[in-house]
Amino acid sequence: MKGNLEYYRVFYYVAEYKSLTLAAQELSISQPAVSQSMKVLESQLDTKLFLRTARGVRLTPEGEILYEYVKSGYEQIAQGEQVLQKLQNLEAGEIHIGASDMTLQYYLLPFLEQYHELYPGIKVKITNGPTPETLRKMKEGLFDFVLVSTPFEEREDMEVMPVREIEDIFVAGRKYTRLKNHMTDFKELTEYPIISLEKNTSTRKYMDDLLAENGVILNPEFELATSDMIIQFALGNLGIGCVVRDFAREYIESGRLFELRFNKMIPKRQICMVTNKKLPVSMAAKGLLELVKKSGEG
Repeated sequence: MKGNLEYYRVFYYVAEYKSLTLAAQELSISQPAVSQSMKVLESQLDTKLFLRTARGVRLTPEGEILYEYVKSGYEQIAQGEQVLQKLQNLEAGEIHIGASDMTLQYYLLPFLEQYHELYPGIKVKITNGPTPETLRKMKEGLFDFVLVSTPFEEREDMEVMPVREIEDIFVAGRKYTRLKNHMTDFKELTEYPIISLEKNTSTRKYMDDLLAENGVILNPEFELATSDMIIQFALGNLGIGCVVRDFAREYIESGRLFELRFNKMIPKRQICMVTNKKLPVSMAAKGLLELVKKSGEG
């Protein structure tokens, strides 16, 4: 390409305003500097671009042709700068999040509501999936961050921030009332139909591993995709459901379900916010992450 890009910038404003003086004012440089830039550009292109008139300057036919190309390119750059400015001001942009129903409903949703009030121009895309798949997609750069529950295998490229405790419980309906005030042993669970999540979830793996450590292997009669469905099956007296307490809270409080008591504690787990250290986070996502972190600090 012949000519310095700055010369084309000056050329654009001279052609736009048809005046060396007005172009100089817009560019905050002197009129002689504008005139010199145009002389240099014309010399490099070996083409006369402007003709002087009583009112300023006008483009030659060759200048008109060049101006159409320069105008298109310059205005595209200007639009790009405007879009970038909107991204920086969180007036536009997208956030890509990997989150389960549980982490979204019982942790992230209030932050999304607050964030949307502050920055309504930001689009949020949330993808649900098993923890291993979610973490794999984050590694590939498909998510700005993910919310997953422990346990999961941590990698060196992960920045992990625990944000909330969760508690796994077993619940049942009126058909199993005899267990309501009974101190249950984990081994007794094998005597009843069990309702649980599918095997590819961190919640299912956690409970399977915990029970295995206590010599118990469960073969659930019902394996479901969501905790909400486990609750519905338990309400229908189809078995004893294993869920995170948050999903069952209102049903326990209303008396429609009850929580089984065990002679051993089920340790609590964590919801964790995970980002990829090796990949940049979008400006929009940074704003949401800062909102979450400030809440944690408070």
